Amino acid sequence: MTAWLKCATPRPEAEHRLICFPHAGGSPSFFHPWAAGLPSYEIHAVCYPGRAARLAEPPPTELLTMAAEIADAVRPLLGGRPVAFLGHSMGAVVAYETARVLEADGHRISHLFASGARAPQLPHPEGSKASDLDDDAVADALASLGGTDAELLADPEVRELILPYVCGDYRMFDAYVHRPGPALSCDVTAIAADGDPLVAPSQVADWAAVTGGRFTLHTVPGDHFYLTPNPPYPLVEAALASGAVPSGG
Repeated sequence: MTAWLKCATPRPEAEHRLICFPHAGGSPSFFHPWAAGLPSYEIHAVCYPGRAARLAEPPPTELLTMAAEIADAVRPLLGGRPVAFLGHSMGAVVAYETARVLEADGHRISHLFASGARAPQLPHPEGSKASDLDDDAVADALASLGGTDAELLADPEVRELILPYVCGDYRMFDAYVHRPGPALSCDVTAIAADGDPLVAPSQVADWAAVTGGRFTLHTVPGDHFYLTPNPPYPLVEAALASGAVPSGG
């Protein structure tokens, strides 16, 4: 298995594969419960460099370069069973750019779920850029959203270990610039949380512009990390059941 993809519970009999892309500062363990929550699916989680089993590698610095490398890892899974992508926050944009690379090569995925993320073509919000903040400020900003365990970041030894990839992700995402190009052909489901302090539902709704397929917007209760206490399993199952198509070329 490639270093990019982790599948804790292989299910060769499953009709669908779902590849999950973590948020900035996230690792595959964030999606570990999803195999139990979606027992009819084979769940793969993307492992970005610099964390988990890839801790010795330097954190990524270019989102588009990383997306192209993830696309290389995904290609062997295409063909036959439908393959859908789900990304949360930064992970939604990484999933989108990975899907763009695959479609440019004549491949396609069956569905893209964009969770807790403003549409990629929208300008960055005004305010301090990540490049203007020191590591402690970046880590504290991410911890305040709930995605990176605040208790872990409070431990000096652990903080020293995880700061490189937490801050690297944040700065990489901050530097991302959307490039015009063809719309995706797959269906897109966008999920917004009504209490998200970072992303407004109207910004999530603008994902409609990046696909020529069907678009659906769901607004759910919660904050930026609504999916920690309430993973959207029924929503994913319903969307994939209604429009599953084989992935590949």
